[in-house]
Amino acid sequence: MRLAYLYSRYPVISQTFCDTEMLALERRGWSFEIGSIHPPHTSLRHEHAARLQAPIHYAPPPEILKIHERRAKEDDRWPVALVARHEQRYGAAGKAGLRARNALYFAELFERHGIEHFHVHFANRAAQTALFVKAISGIPFSVTAHGQDFMVDLGSVELLREICAGAEFVAAETDYSVGMLRARCPDAAGKIHRVYNGMDLTNFPAPSAPAALPNEPVKILSVGRLVEFKGFRYLLEACAELARRGANFRCEIVGDGPLRETLGAQIVAAKLQDRVVLSGARSQEEIFQRLREADIFALPSVIDAAGASDVFPTVILEAMASGRPVVSTMVAGIPESVVDGATGLLVPPNDSRAFAGALEKLVRDADLRASFGATGRERVEQNFQVDSTVQPLEALLRQSSPGESKPAPSFSKHPRVAYLVDSWPEPALANLETEIAEMQRRGLEIIPVVCRLSDQRLPAGDFARQLRFLPDALVLEAEWQQERALARTLEAEHAAALQRVPGALFLEQARFALMLRKVLAPENISHLHATSSRALVGALLVKRLLPITVSAAIEAEPTLSRNALKDALQPAEGGRVFDPRLVRQAPASFLTETPPGLWSRVKLDRREKFWQDWSERLLCWSRSQIP
Repeated sequence: MRLAYLYSRYPVISQTFCDTEMLALERRGWSFEIGSIHPPHTSLRHEHAARLQAPIHYAPPPEILKIHERRAKEDDRWPVALVARHEQRYGAAGKAGLRARNALYFAELFERHGIEHFHVHFANRAAQTALFVKAISGIPFSVTAHGQDFMVDLGSVELLREICAGAEFVAAETDYSVGMLRARCPDAAGKIHRVYNGMDLTNFPAPSAPAALPNEPVKILSVGRLVEFKGFRYLLEACAELARRGANFRCEIVGDGPLRETLGAQIVAAKLQDRVVLSGARSQEEIFQRLREADIFALPSVIDAAGASDVFPTVILEAMASGRPVVSTMVAGIPESVVDGATGLLVPPNDSRAFAGALEKLVRDADLRASFGATGRERVEQNFQVDSTVQPLEALLRQSSPGESKPAPSFSKHPRVAYLVDSWPEPALANLETEIAEMQRRGLEIIPVVCRLSDQRLPAGDFARQLRFLPDALVLEAEWQQERALARTLEAEHAAALQRVPGALFLEQARFALMLRKVLAPENISHLHATSSRALVGALLVKRLLPITVSAAIEAEPTLSRNALKDALQPAEGGRVFDPRLVRQAPASFLTETPPGLWSRVKLDRREKFWQDWSERLLCWSRSQIP
């Protein structure tokens, strides 16, 4: 079965369970695409993300989605009835038009990749979008519901019932969640199944208890977003009580969020600066290291004013996998992971004195800490290893298969050309649509890739629907940071060049190039044509990363200096220029181009000859890379 995942936002650093699940499926032979409706909020990525093979597709800018909407309405592909029903039922907050626009893009993407089923994590707006994807394309979907998503974020029991009715199945991460969902959606009760989040124990070598040194403070660790339902207020109150009782401890809270300033003020007011530190967000490997160094893991989860809560915090399983005793609360599904009196201690929520008492018991008893930690590790090994917990999800996915799986879409062995556009729309690229149409008319498959959307007014027509857009700057920065070794190599080569492009231009285009490598590699692209001198800088960096040939169209007033441009054209197969002097300097095959303003005056037969000549050159350069 050709599978996809659809997220409202991906990746989110607090949702490591999604990555663990997908990595487990890949190890078990599944391949899939990932769709993300919105870009991430941060460029921070966990180290394991580099192991994920699935490509991530982001929705294009809103302006482009509106062009998809206009064309869909012309083609009777717009889900008129569903949009109207959602507007009537759920009002403006449901944003039915936006859900439909996003759905159009992902329906087309999934159809292009032969997707037969897609899975949505969280019963939130991505799950609402899934209803529209299904209405447009007929592709079935399933959902993993967690807790806060359907209890608070979705904001409508009626919409939750519609999602559950439309899904092939609904996975819930705990028995607690299953009960809540079945109570809210009784008509769908038979398709709601428990699927625990699992742990990849290769990330957690066999633990040993930290050495207890005389007079050394006991290290308490907590990890989570700094939001109300994590209960960090009560942890700080408990720490103040521990200090009054003379306990020897230090506490670190890892995470970031809207309550950081409030919690910082609470630490100062309680005079806990020398005992408690707020460390901010950290990568997963850094968190694993802190777990290995900690003596106790604490998470005082509560139910907030809106009814949101932790349901099955992954970090508790991570602490148990690390062999650390857990102190937490009897909220939602937490008792399904922590066994009170065996792997840790559970107390009522919103009770800082009880929480302090549980912490004190473990602070003063190293043997009990070791016993709870060892039992917690055994519990994870027996019940929560991801290769076991993912099996029910696999079974449900296979049961939802439409029958014999379609073969994976195979790209043509004929040459495929990508046009690299630094910024669009731009006056200098006024003929781009005509050019691509002429190439396609002559049998070339052209994939235009745009690095960024400019602030110019979008032209009329639906040409923009052909364009593929790189994701936003945070995604590009994340890729750059994740590929630091390769980034440093590119930087060193730039520093050693005799004719260097300006540093800011290099850094911008290098970030584009690292993402383009992921965009172009699966598409069987054999030739990359840069549509400007700026794009040529990026294209040559891509050439450094992929086995492709490169050509360029150089504008009348290039961004690069003449000497830098002369050097940049050396590796190119050829191209087009406005300045005849560049043709004489370049060693390859170049055409002299007519300025856009004069193009309409060129006779039709000359235009035909020009495009025929250009298409033949592109074909030749492309074929040189086909085995």
